[in-house]
Amino acid sequence: MVPDVKGKKWMLLEKELAAKNMRMEISDSSVFLVDQPGGIVIEQEPAPGSQVKENRTVYVTVSKIVPPQVKMPAIIDVSDRQAEAILLSYGLKTGLRTYKPDLAKNAVLEIQWKGKVLKPGDEIPKGSVIDLVLGDGFGSTDLSVPPLLNLTYEEALFSLKASGLISGAVTFDEDVSDTLNAIVYRTVPEQGDTVILKQGQTIDLYLKKGN
Repeated sequence: MVPDVKGKKWMLLEKELAAKNMRMEISDSSVFLVDQPGGIVIEQEPAPGSQVKENRTVYVTVSKIVPPQVKMPAIIDVSDRQAEAILLSYGLKTGLRTYKPDLAKNAVLEIQWKGKVLKPGDEIPKGSVIDLVLGDGFGSTDLSVPPLLNLTYEEALFSLKASGLISGAVTFDEDVSDTLNAIVYRTVPEQGDTVILKQGQTIDLYLKKGN
């Protein structure tokens, strides 16, 4: 009866098969498996449990030991999730994610392998773990709270956008009916505070009824 040799190291099988008066021959060793070690039997013929005559040859397909080279795909500027799917389709794994200031939140800014910066087209072993440097959604320019007091809500939004900032929580006094013409009377952080902001950060607005 043919034993089940799948999942075993092929180098250790000759004695096992010889004890059953069988021989082994590798029929294919070109298949590389990302998540398994090399030199493992992944297919066999005849199938396990088959009744065969003595001296029958068992043909095995063995996983490749040395991984093939693949070219790094173009994933710069794509989203983290999309990059992970693309890497997987190339037989690559996603490793560490680090972040640096950039308005493109979760977009790939840099690709690294074993601490080395890669560019699209570089060849690396299939199954390699690729680290990604992503944008954190904030720019690198230091900003202060722009002058927003006494501006209308519409004017304040325009000023924030021009400064690379966005509005956070917006609170209108109870008597405000015309929101676009409501007047800013307080901000958080407050105007004049010694606080350093990054592009993309938020400013909370408090507004009262306009004139």
